[in-house]
Amino acid sequence: SHDASTFPTMTDLATAAPAFVETAHRIVWCTVATVDTVGKPATRVLHPIWEWDGTSLTGWILTSPQSLKAKHLAVNPDISLTYWAPTQDVATAECATEWTNDAASKRAGWDRFANGPAPVGYNPTLIPAWTSPEVETFGVLRLRPTALRVFPGSLLLTGTGQVLTWHA
Repeated sequence: SHDASTFPTMTDLATAAPAFVETAHRIVWCTVATVDTVGKPATRVLHPIWEWDGTSLTGWILTSPQSLKAKHLAVNPDISLTYWAPTQDVATAECATEWTNDAASKRAGWDRFANGPAPVGYNPTLIPAWTSPEVETFGVLRLRPTALRVFPGSLLLTGTGQVLTWHA
């Protein structure tokens, strides 16, 4: 539920999603906001991987299902995330989330990051508690975007470029 002032000019997903993925994967780290159990915002910095298959965009975050973030998502499964670079490039997504913590999904999530493209791929064992995808502290969070905004810094700095926005 977005009003026109938030996303004034719509772009189709086939245009916005690849630009979002390019920006997100170039910047790597994003600020992610949840709403806590009493309705207050909380933020943290995370490292999603995004997949665009030509029809749908899906994000993935490796995180603990025992975390404070997981408690927030149990109350409100929606997140907002923003990537920012010193060039003033910004990419924002609002997403519904879903845990995919069955054994096959946890293995697929582990492999997605372990074999992911540089610079977003990484070895999950960098997190000391994650010795394998089977440990209970390891979880996979799927992101389903409901809105995207890609703002090239060139628009701010030189007046060139185009803001891309999409919402479901």
